[in-house]
Amino acid sequence: QVQLVESGGGLAQPGGSLKLSCAASGFAFSTYALSWHRQPPGKERELVASIGSLPTSVPNMIIYGDSVKGRFTISRDNAKNTVYLQMNSLKPEDTAVYYCRALKRGSGGGDYWGQGTQVTVSS
Repeated sequence: QVQLVESGGGLAQPGGSLKLSCAASGFAFSTYALSWHRQPPGKERELVASIGSLPTSVPNMIIYGDSVKGRFTISRDNAKNTVYLQMNSLKPEDTAVYYCRALKRGSGGGDYWGQGTQVTVSS
């Protein structure tokens, strides 16, 4: 059974930090590209960051959304089947439900989403 379980969300003050985790099971985690997406209230879901499926000993392709560049960092630990999102210098506009995604295209692949974790940035 495939599972992606996010954790680490909550309330943070502007300028603060949070670290999200997404623990995966039920599929070949190391062969999947991973990404974080978010959906602010009343808006569409958007890409926050993604990381490729190369071994972690090799530099991976990493992409960030324009609004989070320089503030957020995505990383993966294939030994723990976990992807992380370190969020620094948080802003009220970062308030959203954050989802992790695992994607592998082609035969034998899959497209899996977590259930989401709420992040609220407010003073």
